[in-house]
Amino acid sequence: MINLKALNTGTDASLVKKIELCLARSKFVSSYAQTNIQLFNQLRLAHYSEADLRYIYNIYQFGLQIFSSRFRGSGKPFLSHLVGTASILASLHAPINAIAAGLLHAAYIYGEYGTEERGMTDAKREQVRQVVGVETEELIAGYTLLKWNKSTIPAIRDRVDTLNESDRQILLVRLANELEDHLDHGILYCGNAEQRREYIRSSLYLSVEMAQKLGFPALGAALEIAFRDTFSVELPAVIRTNRNSSFLLTSN
Repeated sequence: MINLKALNTGTDASLVKKIELCLARSKFVSSYAQTNIQLFNQLRLAHYSEADLRYIYNIYQFGLQIFSSRFRGSGKPFLSHLVGTASILASLHAPINAIAAGLLHAAYIYGEYGTEERGMTDAKREQVRQVVGVETEELIAGYTLLKWNKSTIPAIRDRVDTLNESDRQILLVRLANELEDHLDHGILYCGNAEQRREYIRSSLYLSVEMAQKLGFPALGAALEIAFRDTFSVELPAVIRTNRNSSFLLTSN
C-alpha cells in the first residue's frame, strides 16, 4: 500500500530504500523505449522471435497511420507513449500479444481512421483485426471497454484474483500505461497537473497493489516510485502546456 504521507512529503526514507532495493534485485529495466528502433532492439535482445519482431513492426506501421498527428496532453508524441507502454510490457517478458496490445492500446480511443465516427466501431475493429489478429484485437477492445476511474479502481483491485487470463493481460496493459504516463514526471507537464496528483491520492495508488497481485512486484515498485516522484517535483510553469488531455495537431 502506498504511503500517502510519503507521497506528500517525500520524507519516508525507509520506504524509498525498500523500493530501491526491490528494484535492484528485480533486474527491472528502468529506461524504456520511446522510439520504434529502441523497441525493436529491446525485443531482439530479449530473444523475441523474428516472427514476433515482424508482427510488432507491422503494428507500428499501422500506428504511424492512425496516430501520426496525435499528442499527449504533455506535448509528447502519442506514438512515443505507445512505444513506451509496449517497452514496459516487454521488460516484464509479457506475451507478444500483450506487448502488441500495449503498442496499440488506444486505437479506438484516439486513433484516426479518416472517418467522423468516434470510439470503437465494427468497421474499425475489422481494420485493426486485419493487422493484429483476433486475440490481440480482443485485448485492445477489452482495454477500451475497461472502466478506469477513481470510482471503479477500488473494485477492480478487489477482484484481481478472480480475473481470467485475458482480463489479467488487459489490466497489465493498463498498469503499463499508467507507469508510462508517470515516468519522467510526464503528467506534470499537463495543464491539470494538480488534478492528476489528486487522482493518485484518491485511487490510482491502488495500481501498486494490483501489480503485486498480478505477480509483477517490480512493476508495482516502479509505479510507486513514479507516483512518489510526481509529488516531489515542481516544474516551472513556462515548460508546462495548457492541455489537460491528448490532442490532435491540425494545420489550422
